[in-house]
Amino acid sequence: MFCLLIQMKVRVHILIGGIVQGVFFRSSIRRIAVEIGLFGWVRNLEDGRVEAILEGEEEKVKKIIDFCKKGPPGSDVIDVEINWKPYSGIFCNFSICY
Repeated sequence: MFCLLIQMKVRVHILIGGIVQGVFFRSSIRRIAVEIGLFGWVRNLEDGRVEAILEGEEEKVKKIIDFCKKGPPGSDVIDVEINWKPYSGIFCNFSICY
């Protein structure tokens, strides 16, 4: 008998505040997302926050959320706003938006 484990796919919109620009936050998120197979984008906002949309298997998305709460060396994360959305499947890669 086989047991199939079906991973639920999700979408999350994340806003990260604190010292999060100029410390390789976007490139770190992109590197991790590509390594674990997530899709979407990340960008800097004019107000100093970093914004990301991620799609993929729920457990993998949670890994990025955990990373966002601590950030790369040199960052000082003060606030992480997480909004779960319905999975859309519209992304074919993960990119940094400029």
